[in-house]
Amino acid sequence: MASCPPGAKRSALVPMLLFIQDEVGAVTPDVIEEVCRRLAVTPLQVQEVVSYYSMLRRQPAGRYHLQICTNVSCLLRGGAELFEHACRKLGLANGGLTEDGLFSLEEVECIGACCWGPAMQVNYDYYHQVTPETFDRLIEQLRQAAGSPPDK
Repeated sequence: MASCPPGAKRSALVPMLLFIQDEVGAVTPDVIEEVCRRLAVTPLQVQEVVSYYSMLRRQPAGRYHLQICTNVSCLLRGGAELFEHACRKLGLANGGLTEDGLFSLEEVECIGACCWGPAMQVNYDYYHQVTPETFDRLIEQLRQAAGSPPDK
């Protein structure tokens, strides 16, 4: 914060929220209160930013947070079908978290990969032209990386 020019503290809002979210898991009411205090912004201003950016969450996510785009470009390339497949594969609804805490799933409007749809993001990594088959392989790779038993 010391490196912010006078009057420009608000420009640190998104980076600060992302940093805190990575540390505590979500943008909670306590987080919002602290950010408001440090940046001299209102709770409404913080809530507007949190509701606008799909990478900011109000609820804790799984170790692997999957965001699947179903906006127009991805939708036309199978984004809705991919999201439905992901729901079935993981046994989750939108916003759900697996019992083991390994995966959370979210349908999002856009992740900025419109030319390569359907696209998804796992934490901060992008995956393009995802099919149900490549999705299933990715899930198994993530399970193995986490030391979790394979899906039945």
